[in-house]
Amino acid sequence: MPSVKSEVQSTQKSKVELFSFDQEFGLESGSSLPELKIAYTTHGKLNAAKSNVIWVFHALTANADPTDWWPDIVGHQKVIDTSQYYVVCANILGSCYGTTGPDSIDPANGEKYGLDFPLITIKDMVKAHELLRKHLGVSKIKLGLGGSMGGQQLLEWAISSHDLFENIYLIATNAHHSAWGIAFNSAQRLALEADPTIQYKYEGVGEKGLKAARAIAMLSYRNQNTYRKTQSDFEDKIDGYKADSYQNYQGEKLVKRFSAHAYWVLTKAMDSHNVGRGRKSVRNALTKVTANTIVAGIKSDLLFPFAEQRFIAKNIKNARFELIDSLFGHDGFLIESEKIKNHLLKLLK
Repeated sequence: MPSVKSEVQSTQKSKVELFSFDQEFGLESGSSLPELKIAYTTHGKLNAAKSNVIWVFHALTANADPTDWWPDIVGHQKVIDTSQYYVVCANILGSCYGTTGPDSIDPANGEKYGLDFPLITIKDMVKAHELLRKHLGVSKIKLGLGGSMGGQQLLEWAISSHDLFENIYLIATNAHHSAWGIAFNSAQRLALEADPTIQYKYEGVGEKGLKAARAIAMLSYRNQNTYRKTQSDFEDKIDGYKADSYQNYQGEKLVKRFSAHAYWVLTKAMDSHNVGRGRKSVRNALTKVTANTIVAGIKSDLLFPFAEQRFIAKNIKNARFELIDSLFGHDGFLIESEKIKNHLLKLLK
């Protein structure tokens, strides 16, 4: 049996625990990591029947605490009520919030991995979730929910372990990352690589590139109407536009909390998403989902168009499709809390 242990780290809002898997962790690419650490949070208590587990999956740059980035959905007396359910959320493989990633130390040389970190996939992230599940003694998950890259992980897990989930809620996600999505990620990595410091492994490298990459990403997270309604200038001017200031602000905000190396690694992982790989086809893979399923799309989403969610719902037996009308495009999965709450209540009733 591998040696495992848990440690505790503190954050501003919640206790973050650290699960250590002191054994080689094989990756889909054929490469491996010599060891694995997984940062995670739990809220609430596991009941005696172990029947109250809710697993929340985070997206690209979020952390293991859903009460931080989904506060209107997860928390005391929220729809995902932490006084009623045992809520688990793990920081994903390759991130910079405690789970093994490019900012971790490579035991082989005592240096950060940096861009030498091996290629990882969504399937690798799910494999790490499976290790944590077993460590926590969870045998059944009442509800899994995730949006965007979080939804990609959930869908992959619901296919590979189809008896694990009773209910799943997928929002603003897809079954196979599109050429459009890959192109956006590629443009962001070009911005990262244009910053020559990203090749190094010291603290703070790639910050200018990360700022530019985030500005590119914002164009896919929102849409023309979002910017027209929230960032338009109505006075005569020839410089200093609100939209320009907004792009700079969003880039600077991410630089303060995220790693350029992790961003590079995770966008590559997102590109890998394809539930049909090794399963004959995407349609065939989706037929393996047995959980009661709601798939939600956002009408104004440019990055994950709602046709992708409708396709998922069409190919999962008895799945329901819900369409959300939102000004905020892809970011609606983090903002449209009241509409999401109504969907979740249908699954939790």
